[in-house]
Amino acid sequence: MKKTRCGWAPASDQLYTDYHDNEWGKPVFDDNVLFEFMVLESFQAGLSWITILRKRENFRKAFDQFDYKKIAKYDDSKTEELVNNAGIIRHRGKIEAAINNAQKFIEIQDEFGSFSDYLWKYVNHTPIKNRFKSLSEIPAKTTLSDQIAKDLKKRGFKFMGSTTVYAYMQAVGLVNDHVADCFAYAD
Repeated sequence: MKKTRCGWAPASDQLYTDYHDNEWGKPVFDDNVLFEFMVLESFQAGLSWITILRKRENFRKAFDQFDYKKIAKYDDSKTEELVNNAGIIRHRGKIEAAINNAQKFIEIQDEFGSFSDYLWKYVNHTPIKNRFKSLSEIPAKTTLSDQIAKDLKKRGFKFMGSTTVYAYMQAVGLVNDHVADCFAYAD
């Protein structure tokens, strides 16, 4: 029997399908994975998500498996190496933001015990389960993503505006934005 999926995850693209079925919208509490998605979502700004998915393994290699403790210590020579890495998005501002955000991520861990605790407190540690019938109903940002983005900006994060934060919230399961008839909605 054919599974009904969100319209953005065509069955014809296995990478998209696997991401939709196995990752997108599933609650993430692991700080390492939360940081990986933060990097990927910030690099996605202005690009299609499939572009990021296709380069994900290259990002993993280039950014030390998204080890934020290592990334926080990257220097100018590592930045230049990344700017010249054709396997990733070679946007200096986004690369510098990833390094900066790793440093700020650690600061939040120091303050809250984990980034997960900081982030999940915004939804009382329970995913928001929306019930959209079509993709056109799903917002690009919300008052909650505005609030989180504003706090992240105050804390010094870069490339984490409200639209990026909402995409991040969707990816890591703070909100369930699978359309109601998608098989993954009930998960």
